[in-house]
Amino acid sequence: MVANFLIGLREGLEAALVVGILVAHLVRTGRRDLLLRVWVGVAAAVLVSLAAGAALTFGPRGLSFEAQEAIGGSLSIVAVGFVTWMIFWMARTARHLQGELEGRMVGAVERGGWSLVVLAALAVGREGLETALFLWAAAEATGSSTQPLTGGVLGIVVAVVLGAFVYRGAVHLDLRRFFTWTGALLVVVAAGVLSYGVHDLQEAGILPGLDAVAFDVSSSVPPGSWYGTLLKGTVNFSPRTTWLELIAWLTYLVPVLTLFVLRVRRPGGSRGDHGQGATTTSSSSTPTHAMS
Repeated sequence: MVANFLIGLREGLEAALVVGILVAHLVRTGRRDLLLRVWVGVAAAVLVSLAAGAALTFGPRGLSFEAQEAIGGSLSIVAVGFVTWMIFWMARTARHLQGELEGRMVGAVERGGWSLVVLAALAVGREGLETALFLWAAAEATGSSTQPLTGGVLGIVVAVVLGAFVYRGAVHLDLRRFFTWTGALLVVVAAGVLSYGVHDLQEAGILPGLDAVAFDVSSSVPPGSWYGTLLKGTVNFSPRTTWLELIAWLTYLVPVLTLFVLRVRRPGGSRGDHGQGATTTSSSSTPTHAMS
């Protein structure tokens, strides 16, 4: 639940900041008459994301066990790829996010019609689809339960509230630290999802080594215990781990986390991108003022 809350919070806040940038630009330029088109685009993105989540949840049902495991494992690996790209994309382009979105906004306003709706839908829909895919993969890794969904929804709700407060200037949020810490934690979560995806592919018979166990601490960390559940829900720890799962976990975690740390510590990276003003001022200014 904690990992899914983190996913919902980070992705939801990114989407909220994007919407804030679009809305603030229209308000600042005196084009409030176009706000409805932004909200129509946002609504369309939410509906598409919900439809994608429903398709992922109910689509594989009725298939054989091997087919379900193959689909689950493959989509888990795809989800890890998406979240990794998202983490580094935000670290690389956060400084230019406001200018990029406002530039697209100007073009959309000039073209008129549905261009503004499409812009809002694409900007928010990307975050929504990534959230749906990664939440589904994380839920699959921790087992069928309402807790992963509850955690993700709570994270999104908190993100929306925070985004609204940031836009209004009621909350000063250090975006640099937020995206740095959540990015590092998501790398750890993604490593666990990748390991679980490999396990699924082993159970489907696509990858070998299902019986080649690296360690089995089930007696010390029972899967049904509170601490076993906590480890499973946060970092997808499996008491019985195969060598291939362990290799996949280490091969992903060590280089990706190292590259991420080097990226955010590099001058002009995440540290410089968000600057010390990663707080917002008033409702008439863009909520991600520090990104400009």
